[in-house]
Amino acid sequence: MLLAGKVGIVAGASGAIGTATCRVLAARGASIICAALDDQMLRDLLRTAGQENLPYLGIPTDIRSRGDIDRLVARTLEAFVRIDILVNAAGIGSSPAMCDSTDVELEDVISINLLGSARLMHAVLPTMKTQRSGSIVNVGSVAGEAGVMGIYSASKFGLRGLSDSVRREVKSFGIGVTLIEPGFIRTAMNAAMTNRLPGPEIVAEAILDAIRRPRRTRIVPAHYILPALIARSFPGLIDLVFGDARIQERLNRDARAARSASGVESS
Repeated sequence: MLLAGKVGIVAGASGAIGTATCRVLAARGASIICAALDDQMLRDLLRTAGQENLPYLGIPTDIRSRGDIDRLVARTLEAFVRIDILVNAAGIGSSPAMCDSTDVELEDVISINLLGSARLMHAVLPTMKTQRSGSIVNVGSVAGEAGVMGIYSASKFGLRGLSDSVRREVKSFGIGVTLIEPGFIRTAMNAAMTNRLPGPEIVAEAILDAIRRPRRTRIVPAHYILPALIARSFPGLIDLVFGDARIQERLNRDARAARSASGVESS
């Protein structure tokens, strides 16, 4: 029971990665606060947890709202007195082409993927600093290594920089900050892709390892490490490849078809 007695908040708990993370951490003995929108997905998660006697406390939370975040932290401290773990697993995608996104979508991606994570860290850090211990794990993306996914890439680039900054700020307090950067994983965000994608459990296990041994960054699955290194070392090559009109058309084809099928119009 590696995490016995520990208390962890998982933001985005009802998503594929969040649900897998809740299970992995609970299996190691942690008490889990499930933070997610008050919808059927959260209700299903908590019903399953009750049937399986998992140590979950559900707190409906919209991380676009600072008031919701402050209530989440206050209720966690009221119930458990401490906060040992924060996993920022909430996130939404965007169209690869910037001009295919509406203004509302632009704002939502930044509000959830970047500002939501920043506010959650801002809210839990005073408690972790007082404890002089804690683990924060932010779920980014390999799209935060190569700018090819519109506003989504921007949000994940921002999360990478924020994770670096906060890590350095809180290192002397015994708080670890790790960025996990998944590639394509079998989630609702990649529903149109093949079922041969690895499941969200691979990300959950990486999160567990980051809590046990904090590190700067971890990319999963491992075969994305080389492309990420190339993107960092040879940005001109990425410009050459993804600046090609044919590559752009292929990159955006599926996204545009999905938007058309759902009746969503571009701005």
